Amino acid sequence: MARLVTFDDGKVGELRGDKVVRLDVATMREYFERDEPPRASGEEFALEDVRLRAPIVPKKFFHTAGNFREHEEESKQVEWSHRIAPWIMFFQNPEHLTEELDYELELAVVIRKTGKWFSPEEAMEHVGGYVIFNDITARDIQRREMESGVFSFCKAIDTFCPLGPWIVTPDEIGDPHDLAMELRVNGEPRQRSHSGNMSVTIPEILAHYSALGYSAGDVLSTGTVSGVAGFSPDAAELYLQPGDVMEAEIEKIGVLRNPVVSWQEAHGEPAPERVRL
Repeated sequence: MARLVTFDDGKVGELRGDKVVRLDVATMREYFERDEPPRASGEEFALEDVRLRAPIVPKKFFHTAGNFREHEEESKQVEWSHRIAPWIMFFQNPEHLTEELDYELELAVVIRKTGKWFSPEEAMEHVGGYVIFNDITARDIQRREMESGVFSFCKAIDTFCPLGPWIVTPDEIGDPHDLAMELRVNGEPRQRSHSGNMSVTIPEILAHYSALGYSAGDVLSTGTVSGVAGFSPDAAELYLQPGDVMEAEIEKIGVLRNPVVSWQEAHGEPAPERVRL
């Protein structure tokens, strides 16, 4: 059983109670690339004294959209340019700006070994752990991109795609389709669901993408649940603003907490002119 973290300047460790035990490995990807788990280095740190980073930076991040039936249903509340359904796929890379900043709570899977062309029955052999993913989305950009059925920039702004707070190994999770899920903004619940509501199971998703080939340390998302701002009749009041704090929580994993910070606060200067698409 393990909860794996990346902390401070990129050190890799295992969370044991309120202590972080540093592991003898350079990166989290290397942790999964090795045939055997790395050993403890002998260094220990109090959890409160370290700064947790994204637990892993994958070579590839496979995204799955429209996998929760409830999310598809809530999309029908608004005039969206494309039907939300399973197997909408996209890849992630940065940067654009938005006026409609939205949250998306997701369970993500970390791949533990290379693999290609395998069946759902073989899929769980490739799972190294689970992590919380908040698929931050620029809805104004997405709305225009989805007219073509393909979207990328809307989910690729710098600082989007927070992962964390740590990677939890499969033995600690048990059945990944039996986890309560909730996302809060400033303490107010916005998304509440259960991983059992997926239309397509994790083994089926893993097998589907396996044609593209996995590397150890790749990450795969499983789709968001209902309750996003953009599909609400009150969307304008629910979009994220500087000063907001998001808490994405999944049972047996923990809470991924992220603040929304303005460009001025982050960089100490006015934001550049907005890019329009």
